[in-house]
Amino acid sequence: MKVSPIFLASMYMLMGLAFVYLGLQSADETIWNAGTIIFTVVATFDFIVAFRILGAYFRHKNNTNNKE
Repeated sequence: MKVSPIFLASMYMLMGLAFVYLGLQSADETIWNAGTIIFTVVATFDFIVAFRILGAYFRHKNNTNNKE
């Protein structure tokens, strides 16, 4: 079974939002604690992966449409 790139990108976006939420909840007095920074870094990687998947999907879609 093949998984859609749009579905994968949306899952990575949702995971990124979840890690942002966890990072905000873990910030007690300051945002400069280890938990908040780790959650933020993981969320950033999730957003980067999601945007790269979407970019590759739309590049592939445009290339196949231009060949026809």
